[in-house]
Amino acid sequence: MSVVSLLRVPAYDLDLLRDRVVALLEPLGGMGAFVKPGDRVLLKPNLLTGARPTKECTTRPELVQVVAELVMAAGGKPFLGDSPAFGSAAGVARANGLGAIAESLNIPIVEFSGHRYDAIGDDFDRLRLAKEAMDADVIINLPKVKSHCQLTVTLGVKNLFGCVPGKMKAWWHMEAGKDRDRFGTMLVETARAINPDLTITDGIIGHEGNGPSNGEPRQLGILGASADLFALDRAFVDLLGIDPATVPTIAAAEKLGLMVDADAIAYPHCTPQELACTDWQLPAQMMPIDFGAPRVLRSTFKHFYIRFIKEPLRAYATKS
Repeated sequence: MSVVSLLRVPAYDLDLLRDRVVALLEPLGGMGAFVKPGDRVLLKPNLLTGARPTKECTTRPELVQVVAELVMAAGGKPFLGDSPAFGSAAGVARANGLGAIAESLNIPIVEFSGHRYDAIGDDFDRLRLAKEAMDADVIINLPKVKSHCQLTVTLGVKNLFGCVPGKMKAWWHMEAGKDRDRFGTMLVETARAINPDLTITDGIIGHEGNGPSNGEPRQLGILGASADLFALDRAFVDLLGIDPATVPTIAAAEKLGLMVDADAIAYPHCTPQELACTDWQLPAQMMPIDFGAPRVLRSTFKHFYIRFIKEPLRAYATKS
């Protein structure tokens, strides 16, 4: 039996959020069920971009702060890490309000650059995962609820693709992205290999429409948590009223036998039906998952330009 905890949470007010996150985790045994004293705990938010801080397309810093504080209260040593599409983890984190939080709590922001091979299914044995992520004692996945113009919706499984270092990520976009089902399978196999201990999904304000970054903020008012990443993703797909067959990561998880039956999910607080959103906006037009070589080269160049030229110049100007 998989336990998926869902709660209504109307805002990111810190006092309210602390209370709600504690209540959210209570049926799962609390943070102490996942974090032991001395554990190095990776907090993996969605740090897609630093260019759209008002569009709600990254995990909110208030949620990251509350989770970090609970990890520290349990005796853990949290650190933030990601491999953003454009720029560095530290630069994107600062642009989205996480820099001050990391500094005040003395939490390192780690760039995912080191490589470690892991066997990921029969077809993805050459996929590298970030050593900085895989060497953590505990992984807490902190995705954002967003529509996605290629994957219908992006939740916990897709967020873990950020644990693949940038250049390798671009390669797999090109290699597997030509086949939507294969790309979904690759994302699911990656998530299975990373195997996060806990996923807490930020659905207080989501990002609907032409996501993952070109849509609009949408008040949803929901937080979700589970040790079962795949069951939690399915719960959000159900409450958003999205056909699971249209979400490649959900379809792949079911095909691989990683998705439990609906009657094998326990909801100690709210059910997806009780939280149902009847008018969530999906992309106006879906785009094929086709990352050809020219697009990958442009994306890679943009990433390096932002990380190694634009961000250092901005930091220098700020210090001056």
